[in-house]
Amino acid sequence: MHANKSTVGDNVAVDIYPFIRRYEDGRIERFVRSSFMPASADPAASGGVATRDVVVDHATGVSARLFLPSGAASTGRRLPVVLYIHGGSFCTDSAFSRTYHRYASSLAARAGALVVSVEYRLAPEHPIPAAYDDAWAALRWVATTASLSDPWISAHADPRRVFLAGDSVGGNIAYHTAVRASRDDGNSVDVEGVIVVQPYLWGGERLPAEEAWDGVAMFPPELVEKLWPFVTAGQAGNDDPRIDPPDEEIASLKCRRALVALAGKDIFRHRARRLAARMRDGAWKGSVTLVELEGEDHCFHLYRPQRATSHKLMESIMQFINQPIRGISKI
Repeated sequence: MHANKSTVGDNVAVDIYPFIRRYEDGRIERFVRSSFMPASADPAASGGVATRDVVVDHATGVSARLFLPSGAASTGRRLPVVLYIHGGSFCTDSAFSRTYHRYASSLAARAGALVVSVEYRLAPEHPIPAAYDDAWAALRWVATTASLSDPWISAHADPRRVFLAGDSVGGNIAYHTAVRASRDDGNSVDVEGVIVVQPYLWGGERLPAEEAWDGVAMFPPELVEKLWPFVTAGQAGNDDPRIDPPDEEIASLKCRRALVALAGKDIFRHRARRLAARMRDGAWKGSVTLVELEGEDHCFHLYRPQRATSHKLMESIMQFINQPIRGISKI
């Protein structure tokens, strides 16, 4: 993945470099790019993981990529299902990119899980709540349609062990998908756990530690504060509860476990730590695991997967999926 910066002219309407820029004539320029990676039924193409693309919502055309670890599948045991939601500021990247294909393949192989990586629609062409709706459609597909009709889901998935996971804005989407799955509206879905990795969370007022950029974090607060109004097409500000979850919403979660991971240099680390504390200390009845990766910045694990901290994060997620954790632990 790389970002190329072009010359900023006077006709720029919104500048959220290094992610996206919108010009006054309506033109959109995206800077974050990762080459497309095709799916392959041959496990040898992705480290022992077969992959396949499916449409999960024919009305919108939203699709997902399935990752089936051949070794775990060959045991005959039902596999946990991880609905994975990629990051990219709601407006860049893809489940089909080389970056996220490799990460989801590694997650499937290490955790012995059937991963469903969602290719949700991007803002600004499809403003929020499109990404939330697409993740929900994918979860409903896993829980209903696919459980009967998809050959991999019906043969290998364990419906008792469904997890929602994502990094950055994908962590935000995963959390809100868990909230939606908890509603008593006839469409609830049983979710075992939610995994939010360096989640995108903010608020109408900065926390004391966010008042000034420390010069270390990848993103200054001024840049972060541009994002939500942009991806909601100006319909919401940074005081929106979708990026600053209220206590009563957290308490409504029906999933039994949560893992919150933060990076020690990340601008969002204070919000992630606060979310974990509110889960732990509030009315929610589940258990929370907090994973802190010191010395790292936002989404480091995607671009430096061989680092010791990346291995620690993957090991924490693998244990969370396969070994139920009671109470609170800090890894």
